[in-house]
Amino acid sequence: MKLKLLLLTTLVALLHLQGKAQELMFRTEYIGNSGYYYLPPGEKPKEKIGDAKGSAMVYQAAATIPLSMKMNENNRPTAWGIGLGGSYVSLRNQNFSEQMVSEIMNLQVGVYHLRPLNDRWSMRASLGMGIFTPTTDFSKIGFKNVLASGSAVFIRHLKPNLSIGGGVAINSSLGYPMVFPAVYVKWETEGKFDLNVELLDKLEISAGYDFNDRFKLAYALEMNGQAALLKKDGKDVIFSHQYIVTGFRPEIKIGEKLAVTGMAGLNLYRPASYSDRTLRGVFASDNDYFFNVSLYTSVGLKLKF
Repeated sequence: MKLKLLLLTTLVALLHLQGKAQELMFRTEYIGNSGYYYLPPGEKPKEKIGDAKGSAMVYQAAATIPLSMKMNENNRPTAWGIGLGGSYVSLRNQNFSEQMVSEIMNLQVGVYHLRPLNDRWSMRASLGMGIFTPTTDFSKIGFKNVLASGSAVFIRHLKPNLSIGGGVAINSSLGYPMVFPAVYVKWETEGKFDLNVELLDKLEISAGYDFNDRFKLAYALEMNGQAALLKKDGKDVIFSHQYIVTGFRPEIKIGEKLAVTGMAGLNLYRPASYSDRTLRGVFASDNDYFFNVSLYTSVGLKLKF
């Protein structure tokens, strides 16, 4: 379970590298109230932490802005662009005996590059930085809250609708550069019924049906998360907050450029805990704390130019 922090730091390093037209996204998410548990190492059952419980509100925005783009004969782009992202989380924690982070703000900016290498291979690279803080008070934000990142992924195009790849993601989440694995998977089908599997800047698995040109309904599984870099008891630590959600996801298109999206279902797993900002802390197995299953809803907007 401690792999969650490794995954989070890898995902944080990878911004929205879509290589499409300019796109803006806004989304509000509600994660319902549930108890707080500890999962001991080994095969021991989970343990409830007193009467501790909590819910969360998450607000996200992202923009992808291509600076230049040229398509080759295989319809693959050579592109440069800028990715912008921001999120704010209000953690509504109750009955905790120790102090818990009550809010998280993440702000990210990065430059990305996509380039076909030959008929079968492409490369995606990025370089960026972000602010990961437990406050919205900019006067309290310092160098310790800043994280630099970069990535390089090599992609093999197996079929027109299936690509896999791998590479490295580098970030300074431990206070010095660390290399983490980066995995790329993209598989999608087209038509009235479609399947989509995507893993790079996010994890998303969905199966959807287009009822008409305006309305689509999908069942989806998604993973997302945020992080805060801070000091606790005099030590540099990372507070990570992740959630894996599943449910029905409708999408209503309003014209050619605007779409309203939503999701209703369950939060399956929501780890939220502190880890020492050290290599040993990344792989420690004695701090797997999480909120239990709860209701999940979201609503959002997508705008393309």
